[in-house]
Amino acid sequence: MKDAAKLFFIAGFVCIVLGIFLSFSSKIPWLGKLPGDLSIRKENFSFYFPVTTCLIISLILTVLFNFLGKR
Repeated sequence: MKDAAKLFFIAGFVCIVLGIFLSFSSKIPWLGKLPGDLSIRKENFSFYFPVTTCLIISLILTVLFNFLGKR
């Protein structure tokens, strides 16, 4: 039961952090507009994939989860 409780605590913490991040993400002007983010616009078609932004977020989450996993 202790493992399940720990899992729910971590999942709840991640949801709270993600919610805070999403509520303030519109106030971060560089988020999603970094060099390396793909943006293709045609007449009736638009495609956007934030490659660099995804890499930076992945790096931050990897460091965070490795730090939390050492305990």
